[in-house]
Amino acid sequence: MRLLPAHAPFTMPSRLPTTLLLGCALALTACASSALTAELNHSPEASSAVEQTVDFEQWLAGFRQRALTQGVDQDIIQQATRELSPDPAVIRADQHQPEFSRPVWEYLEGALSTIRINNGQLLLQEHADLLTAIEQRYGVDRHILVAIWGLESNFGGNMGNRKVVRSLATLAHQGRRPEFAETQLLAALTILQRGDISVDAMVGSWAGAMGQTQFIPTTYNSHAVDFDGNGKRDIWSSKADALASAANYLQASNWQSGQPWGFETRLPEDFDYAKADLNQRRSLAEWREAGLYLPERYNSLEADSTAAILLPAGHRGPAFLVFDNFHSILRYNSSTSYALAIGLLSERLQGRGEIQASWPTQDQPLSREQRHELQQILTDYGFEPGEVDGILGANTRAAIRRFQQEHQLPADGYANLKLLQLLRKL
Repeated sequence: MRLLPAHAPFTMPSRLPTTLLLGCALALTACASSALTAELNHSPEASSAVEQTVDFEQWLAGFRQRALTQGVDQDIIQQATRELSPDPAVIRADQHQPEFSRPVWEYLEGALSTIRINNGQLLLQEHADLLTAIEQRYGVDRHILVAIWGLESNFGGNMGNRKVVRSLATLAHQGRRPEFAETQLLAALTILQRGDISVDAMVGSWAGAMGQTQFIPTTYNSHAVDFDGNGKRDIWSSKADALASAANYLQASNWQSGQPWGFETRLPEDFDYAKADLNQRRSLAEWREAGLYLPERYNSLEADSTAAILLPAGHRGPAFLVFDNFHSILRYNSSTSYALAIGLLSERLQGRGEIQASWPTQDQPLSREQRHELQQILTDYGFEPGEVDGILGANTRAAIRRFQQEHQLPADGYANLKLLQLLRKL
């Protein structure tokens, strides 16, 4: 079967976490986008590039010795690091993240493209037997798996072409999180030592995410599986291994078989938007009592099932009621935009999932400088957003809510240019 040509890669919204991944834009396909990679790219703990005290050859000599003490064979170390040199493109990617985040509605437009949906539907038919076997083994819905496959690597068509060992060595020597990168590099060597893949075939993104489902090495070691039974865990060329590995990861992330990821809802006019927080889970019975609309197709859900409200564009945009499985997807990639795209793409593959509410497309995304300014003003006036780092995470959203409540505004925790302009007037 021939797939339709895919669109050119587009950038990922980053909800600079919390998952590896992901408040500024990254290339969607074959990118370091998974929560599996989010720690490296967008951890709040990440700092600017470390000041180098040794050159690459000196660092590499030390690393080889450390790898030996960790039980990696001398032959593997030499084979993997022979004639190794830093990759300047990896350094540029790590140190120069894009200035703007894409609005969620623009990101979804690309993630939910007609071509991606059509290709996914073809692959669902072609691999129906495989997907049935994976569902039976791991309890993860096939449409979710195919959606992840499509967004992570364009269904295996774009897994990245950088040598993983070289990328991780570059980051371990001169990246924002050298210790994390070295941990991944050691894990990559253990993969080579087991013989699952060769050095030359171990390719991936600039940040070391690998294969059709973009695992970083430590996640590969803990969750990759040999589903096709050939003795190797091959997430590069084996669709069975790649999809089953993703299912295994989601199962380990508390995936609930038979439960939806979530669905669009409608909020009553007098709704208290401070309750629209992923950390505030309530039962369906409580949400019904609060006046939320639930589609009829979900009437069979248990009344005590817990869910939270997601407002990806604030109170003027669509609202979603999301369940435990949404949080499992966030373990894969900590961007709420990514998790929403996976959920909606899984629905579109089944001929539904169209969003009914309108997006506030007139909103302008904040630049990095403006995000810093917003956090600094919140700090100066005692709203406690945490570190002034340009990352609009949970602490900043809580601070925004405190400001909004104090000024009788809808407390949705949503940051946009209008909010910054209000803060400037304090």
